[in-house]
Amino acid sequence: MSDGPPAATPVRQATYREVFSVAEFRPLFGTFLLSTIGDQLARVALTVLVYERTDSPLLSAVTFAISYLPWLIGGPVLATLADRLPRHRVLIASDAARAVLLVGMAVPGTPLAVLLVLLLLVSLFAPPFESARSALVADVLTGDRYAVATSLTSVSSQMSQVVGFALGGTLVWALHPSWVLLLDAATFAVSALWLNARLQRRPAPVPEDDGRRSVWQDAGEGMRLIARTPRLLTIVVLVWVGVMFANAAEGIAAPLVDEIGGGATGVGLLLAANPLGVTVGGLLLGRLVPPLWRDRLVPALVLVSLVPVLAAGLVAMWAPPGAGTFAVVLACMFVAGVGGAWTIPLNVTFVQEVPRAFRGRAVGVAVSGLYGVQGLGALGAGLAAEGLDPSGVVALIGGLGVLAVLPPLLSWVRLQAAARAAAVAATPVPAGP
Repeated sequence: MSDGPPAATPVRQATYREVFSVAEFRPLFGTFLLSTIGDQLARVALTVLVYERTDSPLLSAVTFAISYLPWLIGGPVLATLADRLPRHRVLIASDAARAVLLVGMAVPGTPLAVLLVLLLLVSLFAPPFESARSALVADVLTGDRYAVATSLTSVSSQMSQVVGFALGGTLVWALHPSWVLLLDAATFAVSALWLNARLQRRPAPVPEDDGRRSVWQDAGEGMRLIARTPRLLTIVVLVWVGVMFANAAEGIAAPLVDEIGGGATGVGLLLAANPLGVTVGGLLLGRLVPPLWRDRLVPALVLVSLVPVLAAGLVAMWAPPGAGTFAVVLACMFVAGVGGAWTIPLNVTFVQEVPRAFRGRAVGVAVSGLYGVQGLGALGAGLAAEGLDPSGVVALIGGLGVLAVLPPLLSWVRLQAAARAAAVAATPVPAGP
């Protein structure tokens, strides 16, 4: 595979009707949203429960981050299952296992340590599931249909997080956390049944001879593919750095709301603000911006995703606690979310440039790092909040994020400029009369 993209050609913008006309995309899309809502319900329940029991910002952040860390610990290896096994089997088995584990978590009186261990086990099934789902969507959709589907999935995922976080805050207030965990288990059970009924049975994409290779060798192949391809490597580094700082403040949502006076349901609302912004930004990007212009908006959107985080921290530091301050912080996080839509075009470019037989592994490496840095960002925020006010930590996150993202962002801009120049040079000049 070449280091640069193919010559640019006009691409007809696909419609949502064309995307949903593909029968297999419907269960892949629907079950993903169902599971996402359930996950946010459980995450809010456990985060609030730990903070109430321990009054520790660090332990609250650990609980929020623990579902991300398995991606960093074993994600690249677990993601190889998406290439070594039939992808429909990976999806169904992962959801069925998570449903069973969550039922165990819902048993009343379960010690906090056991809950966190079970949460870790649940999270271990996320790398093979997400790698198989992303690769399978790219298998069943082509061209701009895949780009529109990616935008739609990202937008809907963020909206599901909004619903899950907001509903989670309300349910935690009204119900015992065990009922919230049972709801999460039910979403995985329904997802497994739906996928089993609607997905085609396809063989594993890795040739039989390659099946003798170990999972470690397969994971290494995915890493080497990214490392030797400048565009893929730049995309991965840019996304990892940008998302780590953009989402780090979520790890201290509970103590931040406590500091600025957000009220009983404030944690859920604050966690919902960023994904709601991504929903709006993704809809605007996917439906109003022509395909060839999406990448060109990335630099501006990256900055929009980080500067409002800095502003939110400064407002929370200097304004008096109360509903007004909470509303301003909420608005800043929403605007940052609008900018967060910049990851959508990069996701499309990344997956489409990876060969089909490597997609599970390459996506696994990229997403493993993505979730891993989100977990590390949340942990770092929680650790900093042990010694600083949460508002100061949020301001620090925003300022450092802008500085840290500039080198990979400038590298992306240079690669894009070189690719456009190469495309223009390769365009045939019409013959004269």
